Amino acid sequence: MQPRLASGIWVAAYLTRLGQATIPAYVLHRGDETAGAVAVKCARLDGTATLWLREWDMETDSLPWREVLAGPEAEVDRRIQRDRASDPDLWVIEIESRDGTTLLAEM
Repeated sequence: MQPRLASGIWVAAYLTRLGQATIPAYVLHRGDETAGAVAVKCARLDGTATLWLREWDMETDSLPWREVLAGPEAEVDRRIQRDRASDPDLWVIEIESRDGTTLLAEM
């Protein structure tokens, strides 16, 4: 298993990378600096959004990013609210990308 980067450092690096690609991004909720999970909401600016989370893959012993919900933005926001209610350490990043580009595969 690879060591994990502290969440706050990972978020800062991700926001920098998005900025380099001129993709607007915002931290909606700050989580635990060291071990908080990170959720990425990609708003497509047409009333729809996609939610990405890292989920443990026991077969590969890794934490790949997975699209867990896509649909109306209000539905994605409700899911984020539920997730934050059960995990107050959760970071939530929102990006604005009409074509759905998240750059998560690079991270």
